[in-house]
Amino acid sequence: MSNQPKPDEFSPFHQNYITKVPDGDIVDTLTRLKDSSYTYLSNIPADKADYAYAEGKWTIKEVVGHMIDAERTFAYRILAFSRGQEELPGFDENTYVELSTSKKRTLTDLVNEFKAVREANLYLYRSLTPEQLLLTGMANGSIISIRALLYIAAGHEIHHLNLIKDRYLV
Repeated sequence: MSNQPKPDEFSPFHQNYITKVPDGDIVDTLTRLKDSSYTYLSNIPADKADYAYAEGKWTIKEVVGHMIDAERTFAYRILAFSRGQEELPGFDENTYVELSTSKKRTLTDLVNEFKAVREANLYLYRSLTPEQLLLTGMANGSIISIRALLYIAAGHEIHHLNLIKDRYLV
């Protein structure tokens, strides 16, 4: 699973995420990210958890909650497309964050959940055949392959970790 998706496997919106992913087996990358992200996020001081770098921006807890929502959404799309479903709706990340309970939870709880969700998803990802990786479906009105979704999951995680490091100064 080391071949990056071709441009016709995803919408241009996702290019930024895909280019963030290093070369190599994507499931191995997702496994390494699970551990490195857990370590990094676990070391954020509790007093920074409710910090937002600007008015109207998400807190660190909300960012991690969003990462959990996105991880679940990407995995559901992978499951659905690998089982023959052809079209799924998009999701509005701002509405999801607004309606979540991330602000009321501890950062430790959120970080543990992110790791647990990724660990569960890795079983699905490891079970995919080379043929399934090339299956496509429609999500949010755009064609997307299972292979692209794996890369997007990794790139999305890298993107948000970089934002936390750069903008939240943690």
